[in-house]
Amino acid sequence: MAYTFEILGVSPVLQFFNCQQEILVQKPQTGVAYLGSYKCTLDTLLESAETTANSQGWHLDAVVDTVVSFWMNNMESIRYWQDRLQHAGEQSLMISRLADLKSLRSEFEWLLRQ
Repeated sequence: MAYTFEILGVSPVLQFFNCQQEILVQKPQTGVAYLGSYKCTLDTLLESAETTANSQGWHLDAVVDTVVSFWMNNMESIRYWQDRLQHAGEQSLMISRLADLKSLRSEFEWLLRQ
């Protein structure tokens, strides 16, 4: 199975929590996970990704490779989000998305129909 990972932005903790709750109510669990972290480091992202992979039943090695590959190939973007997170204050999270490609494609199609 192929996976994708990307950083989406910075959000206040409460807003992220509310969005997560809305997602749970609107549709059943999919192969798309939105992760929130207080730090923008590779270790923090890997920890979140590993927890998610285990709960979703995903292939852990492939998920880790996807996150590491993103980290190695997007340093300019990562520095940008590290700076944004630092300036957003301690009540904010960096939001990222981890998904299997088939489920992400299905989610985009679902959004287009809404």
